[in-house]
Amino acid sequence: YKAFMLVVAIAIFGFIFVILTRTRAGLIIQASLTHPQMVAMLGHNVPRVFMVVFGIGSALAGLAGVIAGPVLGTFPGMAQVLGSIVFVVVVIGGLGSLTGAFVASLLIGIVQTFAVAMDVSVGGTLAAVGVPVASGGALHDLWKVTIAQVAPILPYVLLVLMLIVRPTGLFGTRET
Repeated sequence: YKAFMLVVAIAIFGFIFVILTRTRAGLIIQASLTHPQMVAMLGHNVPRVFMVVFGIGSALAGLAGVIAGPVLGTFPGMAQVLGSIVFVVVVIGGLGSLTGAFVASLLIGIVQTFAVAMDVSVGGTLAAVGVPVASGGALHDLWKVTIAQVAPILPYVLLVLMLIVRPTGLFGTRET
């Protein structure tokens, strides 16, 4: 079932990407975001364009809920759990970049998957490299923490690193 979810997600991404980059409708949508007055002067109803885009986005969100519901389960606090990860994906990918969001979601998924699978402690890693680790002291408990235990906070660590190194995200552009 997860393979089906992956295929549907890739198909939807490809469809949206083609629509936004290769069609007249995509050009109008992109122009409405950056130059709404000019698009209105060309005879397009900009509020209607935004309403249609919002409606399509809502329909896709509903489709995602229907497809992912059986795997993730649904509960009232889902927005608190998934909302922060979505924010991290958008910021790391770059605001306004669909490609960036896709790449960032893959990056975060891969990093978390490998981190959960690694049962290596910080102290063990340092000892393997040749750094002496004291068995007592204030940091004794820190050396026992495994990478799998810190996996849930890795997306937020990536977010902080991205904001320090490249504030616009992976594929974001700086507006002047």
